[in-house]
Amino acid sequence: MLTYTVRRIFSLIPVLIGMTLVVFAIIHAIPGNPAQVILGQRATKEAVRELTEQLGLNKPWIIQYFEYIKALLHGDLGISLRTRGPINEEIWPYLMATLELTIVAMLIAIIIGVNAGIISAWFNNSWFDYVAMVLALIGVSLPIFWLGLMEQWAFSIQLGWLPTTGREDVRDPVSAITNLYLLDTLMQGRIDQFWTVLQHLILPSLALATIPMAIIARMTRATMLEVMKSDFIRTARAKGLRMFWVVYKHSFKNAIIPVLTVIGLQTGLLLGGAILTETIFGWPGIGRYLYDAITYRDYPVIQSGILIIASLFVLINLIVDLLYVFIDPRIKYTK
Repeated sequence: MLTYTVRRIFSLIPVLIGMTLVVFAIIHAIPGNPAQVILGQRATKEAVRELTEQLGLNKPWIIQYFEYIKALLHGDLGISLRTRGPINEEIWPYLMATLELTIVAMLIAIIIGVNAGIISAWFNNSWFDYVAMVLALIGVSLPIFWLGLMEQWAFSIQLGWLPTTGREDVRDPVSAITNLYLLDTLMQGRIDQFWTVLQHLILPSLALATIPMAIIARMTRATMLEVMKSDFIRTARAKGLRMFWVVYKHSFKNAIIPVLTVIGLQTGLLLGGAILTETIFGWPGIGRYLYDAITYRDYPVIQSGILIIASLFVLINLIVDLLYVFIDPRIKYTK
């Protein structure tokens, strides 16, 4: 197990290097000079040329790339071309905001999706099964931006239950420690702030959880139906075990591997695909940060943001891969 883990970690290095090379080449192939964007259309050619040289954008791409990789090896993500601030410090709050939103959304998706799939398989071809699968199909089909707007209209404007946008009450800002506001408020004993932050999280996390919830429900149902046809399940039922334990303990334990794979993939996708949700709900996440960077041709921010998201995606899938052997002892990793 240890040998396999080490080998898998080292195998990720060329993947990340190849990803940075491809992203670097594609981004620099986009027409437009960042110096011109920063200075504006009325800037003189001399000013644009001077800023281009100052930022090192006049160097060949390959030299810029190796300078970027060298900085990464020293833990330096570079300097933002737009704000002239260190990316390490700027990107952290945005990354934590997206991570908090993703974690809450995936918890909702896993709890509801897994149980809906299990119950649908348990009562196959029942009214619950049909309703759950129709709702899952609708959940996959609904555009997130439309669902987000409908949530705001219903729960914020019409009912006034939840806030429309933002991450906190601007009149009582959270004192950031980890920039995970739910955790920060608990660490400071601010239960009132915790409830306020949680209220701000509900609508965007529900909107973001819709698609993975539907996918997890459908995958859980499909794998559960296959497992429940197995001989050992019929044997367990013949022994007189309660159906609840047959379904949740025996069946689900043997059906969890494909479900776990889907959960890992969906978590990675949410980290990089939350920009629509963040835009609609005014959530200060990494999606909005990268969108602004793309608008201003801020190459170092774009490269660093994509690298971080890709690294997290790879890390999540590595964790899922390593969890397989703990969930199912029959899985053995060989050289």
